[in-house]
Amino acid sequence: MSDDTNRSSLSGTLRQRKGRKRTDEICDRIKDWIVDRDMTPGDRLPQEQALIEEFEASKGTVREALKSLETQGLIRTRTGPGGGAFVAELDGGRAMELLANFFFFKQPTISDIYQLRRQLEPELAASVAGRLSEEDFKRLEETMRLYDHPAANRGEEYEQRLAELDFHTVLAELSPNPLLGFICGFLQNLLQNLTICKHIYESPNPELREHALHYQVRLMQALRGANAEAARTIMYEHMCAAQAYMEACEAEVRRGFLRIE
Repeated sequence: MSDDTNRSSLSGTLRQRKGRKRTDEICDRIKDWIVDRDMTPGDRLPQEQALIEEFEASKGTVREALKSLETQGLIRTRTGPGGGAFVAELDGGRAMELLANFFFFKQPTISDIYQLRRQLEPELAASVAGRLSEEDFKRLEETMRLYDHPAANRGEEYEQRLAELDFHTVLAELSPNPLLGFICGFLQNLLQNLTICKHIYESPNPELREHALHYQVRLMQALRGANAEAARTIMYEHMCAAQAYMEACEAEVRRGFLRIE
């Protein structure tokens, strides 16, 4: 018996002991099977009958497992000549959408989000110092140009607020640590979609744009100088000030709600 077979059999046995649904077990075994064989996006999975024999599962269970993996974005299916199931690469944005669903009925607060941003964003800034190309700096500068001037109207002001967060999203995408980058990007995604934040961003407040530019201009100077420690310090100050500012705005918005009620 090969090492691959041993691993697949052991993982399947362990999962069965946890009383999980048979479909979930097959999903995980297919994922293990893909990893063990170093498959990459675009590679074709075996035909349905081969999977039934490989995992000793019914046709219905295998089909349900493949459908689940497709919903998760890990495979894609194609019908017709040359069709079948193929390994797919889950898009980062899609992964964040799926993860955000976990918080749909228990949305984190601004304080919750900034508690993490204060810890992680400084490390994100430090991680890219000395690693950015001129093309990377160009991406960051192009983002900043969207809000380096007073907004002409409320619509533009709202778009500027989102662009300010996009600056941090670009930094997250440039991080050499993909896990750190994903988590920071996810926190920014939460801020963009948090109901209270939408109310804050929709309210006229030019100070928010000026606040972001103040720190981001300083941060860009530190990054161009490849000064990781300065980048870390500036970003920490930025996150602390942003938290205080957003929480003050949150209190004001909530007071407005109370007056309306």
